Amino acid sequence: MGRGKIEIKRIENTNSRSVTYSKRRNGIIKKAREISVLCDAKVSLIICTSGSGKMYAFCSESTSLSQMLEDYHRLSGNKLWDPKHEQLSNEIERIKKENENMLIELRHLKGEDILSLNHKELISLEDLLENGLVNVRARQSEFVDTRRQNDEALVEENKRLISVLYQKEMELHGSVRDHMDNGYNPRIRDYNSQMTFAFRVQPMQPNLQERI
Repeated sequence: MGRGKIEIKRIENTNSRSVTYSKRRNGIIKKAREISVLCDAKVSLIICTSGSGKMYAFCSESTSLSQMLEDYHRLSGNKLWDPKHEQLSNEIERIKKENENMLIELRHLKGEDILSLNHKELISLEDLLENGLVNVRARQSEFVDTRRQNDEALVEENKRLISVLYQKEMELHGSVRDHMDNGYNPRIRDYNSQMTFAFRVQPMQPNLQERI
């Protein structure tokens, strides 16, 4: 006897529903893989559970999920995202193209990949290089002038400091000379301050002197 048909409705028992989901999920993924290999078809499959929120996905090796969504969006005409996201996607593509163009232009400025350029493009590239060289030389000359001005300012400051130091030394020597002219001799003062005096005791009574 063959297996009888079961009624297609929600399984109320939680354990039975979980077991059935696991078996049928593996079965449908197996069928998707088989049709992808046997028929050389692009297959993408997404399964999400309503209870746990887990997601299972399958995509054939010849494509990717994002590519399948883009193909579906292009072939079916259905909008999968709102205009805001679509505008953002277009902006990203524009920035990518600008980046690629800038990389190409940078290689051309380095002298790389210029065999494909025509005569007008080569002339335009040459003008860009000449203008860039002029700007670099002008910046280099400006840097040299600034460096020279800084060096001259340092030399002048050094001369000023030397002059100030010389004036301070002259003032110090003049002050010492004035003190010496006024009779002040630090050597004599130091000598006098270091002199020692000896005193001899004289007895008040003559007989005390004779005894000594």
